[in-house]
Amino acid sequence: MEIPSAVYSNKSKTLPLLVLFLGVLVLVWWMNTPEGLLGKADAIGYTVCHRIDLRSFHLGERQLPLCARCSGMYLGAVLGLSYQWIIGRRCAGTPPWTVLALLGVLIFAFVIDGLNSFISLIPGISTLYPPGNTTRLLTGTGMGLVIAAALYPAFNATVWRQANPQPALRNLIVFSMLIGLAVGLDILVLTEMPIVLYPMALISAGGVIGLLTIVYSMVWVMVFRAENRYNRVQDMIIPLVGGLTVAFLQIILLDLVRYGLTGTWEGFHLG
Repeated sequence: MEIPSAVYSNKSKTLPLLVLFLGVLVLVWWMNTPEGLLGKADAIGYTVCHRIDLRSFHLGERQLPLCARCSGMYLGAVLGLSYQWIIGRRCAGTPPWTVLALLGVLIFAFVIDGLNSFISLIPGISTLYPPGNTTRLLTGTGMGLVIAAALYPAFNATVWRQANPQPALRNLIVFSMLIGLAVGLDILVLTEMPIVLYPMALISAGGVIGLLTIVYSMVWVMVFRAENRYNRVQDMIIPLVGGLTVAFLQIILLDLVRYGLTGTWEGFHLG
């Protein structure tokens, strides 16, 4: 019997087992990570980000779960995915070359700012410009938009039986509106008002789980050779739960490895 038929023909057995396993994973993780919602967000950020204090925004004296660059990247990805979902349901087309060119500029800016920040750690070498959390946030957000622009059509092309062949980011006007929203989002973050930073901290950490779930759901679909067979979100419950389960497995394993090496939930310290 093929693996796909074994899994999907026994949905009534597979799904409860997956949900039970996921529930156990989440419970174990929840009980062994720092307290509070921000503590759990710290444990998520801990798996993907250096969490250097000086390179992060703060709620009062409390460091956010992700550094400025990673905060921007995951906030940008969440914004980009949400925007495309609203304006172009199930769109799987590649954006036009004008939009691709601007996405390339965002990638270039991300790389340059990252290298500039890294160079600042090396004594005796001059940077292109003084590195700071503002440029880290802006370039990180831009990279998040790039990730969303690549992931959204790839997901749609992988799972839906009848995907829309048109691109969601179909022209410069549509993409410029997304850029405007991203700039507005970054301006809100840069105010560093607690009423803004608190939900943004949770959204950025949730973005880590969301992106991992989307990617692993696609992997699940491809591994079980179930591409382009879904008509509704409800039909995708098994790969979605499976993707979320693998996402939490990764988070738990990386938490274990990093905590085992450092013995602390804090970020890395410079100097």
